[in-house]
Amino acid sequence: MLGDSSNELFFGLWPFLKRALMLFIPLWVYLLCWSSGAPYFVSSILAGLSVATIIFYEKYKIRKESL
Repeated sequence: MLGDSSNELFFGLWPFLKRALMLFIPLWVYLLCWSSGAPYFVSSILAGLSVATIIFYEKYKIRKESL
């Protein structure tokens, strides 16, 4: 954990934000899709894919700050 540069993102708050986002973003995406009338299957897939965007964002920010 000492060599993990993700702890420096957002002034050290990223580990806490990441855990909260991993919990709430899929729920919000699912509820938005469901309320717009999308089928449950599509809503569930989009909610699951939203977790990957958090991970890609973290990798992008680390790569950007390391340059």
